Amino acid sequence: MIAFKRSFCCLLLLLGWASIASAQLKPPVIGYYVETETWSDPLEALGTLRADESVTLSATVTDTIAEINFDDGEQVERGRLLVRLEDAEEQALLRAAQAITDERRNASDRASQLQQRNLAARADVEDTQSQLRQAQADAQALEARLENYRIHAPFSGRIGFRDVSVGTLVTPGMALVTLDKLDVMKLDFTVPAVFLGRLSAGLSLSATTAAYPDEVFRGDVASIGTRIDPVSRSVSVRAELTNPDLKLRPGMLMEVIVQQRVRDALVLPEAAIQPSGNRHFVMVIQQQENAPRLERREVAIGERRSGEVEVLEGISEGDLVVIHGLQLAREGQEVRLLGVADDSTNIRSLLEADR
Repeated sequence: MIAFKRSFCCLLLLLGWASIASAQLKPPVIGYYVETETWSDPLEALGTLRADESVTLSATVTDTIAEINFDDGEQVERGRLLVRLEDAEEQALLRAAQAITDERRNASDRASQLQQRNLAARADVEDTQSQLRQAQADAQALEARLENYRIHAPFSGRIGFRDVSVGTLVTPGMALVTLDKLDVMKLDFTVPAVFLGRLSAGLSLSATTAAYPDEVFRGDVASIGTRIDPVSRSVSVRAELTNPDLKLRPGMLMEVIVQQRVRDALVLPEAAIQPSGNRHFVMVIQQQENAPRLERREVAIGERRSGEVEVLEGISEGDLVVIHGLQLAREGQEVRLLGVADDSTNIRSLLEADR
């Protein structure tokens, strides 16, 4: 009886050990469903920002400043009077020209009335009309000259620093103030000419700058240069970025990533790829009645980006592949599936739940 009990206990221990060994032979893995995502080949470059419109306003005549109608950094609308130069002399000349115009208009009217009553010659009427037109032209010329004494904003934008004061004597070409249109920015950069065939207007891009390290500014390629630099063998590209908050400023250096060859592709985390020489493999989890079993498949990969790889062939959308636990995974082996990682569930949370 005692021998029978000992034999029975040994049998139970053996069955327990077999059960534990069987569990240990099923390595824990975490899966990932193959998905189709939008993919593009990034083209990196360095670019410099320019304002959409930019001008340095200056005078075309020599005189002193009589009036300044802006503050540093102010947003102004198109047509606003910014600077007025002293124009008292020109105003007096204009009033004299207008008086002469009125006098000659009256003379022309009297001559016309007399000619209608046959009391004046036709030649006298034509002479007075000619003198009137000359007086009007002189007045218009003085009005045009007066416009040179008033500097208006040619477009809506933001004013720079004011470096002049009322009473300052200005001369033609002297810089008075800068004006920049900043709601849209131009981003100029160069890329090697070998990528010319992949570039086209309308390609989307993203840009970052050290001034705002946590922000990404997006835009589109607006135009491509018509010439290749014979020294650097590069082509100039201009993009446009929206700047609604006016954070970007002309002259900023930006890191640019152009999204070229946009397409739909099967995408996997790099952790799912097993390299072997020049070949690449993945472990596909085959769902079976007893337990999930592994199937090793060779895949052809394309481009890579941060943490992800493009798969050209070898798997299909919806396949479940191993992304964690590949060290112990073998072809045809049964595994213990801890869960599936996705946007809402990461590997760490699945591992903690299995403890």
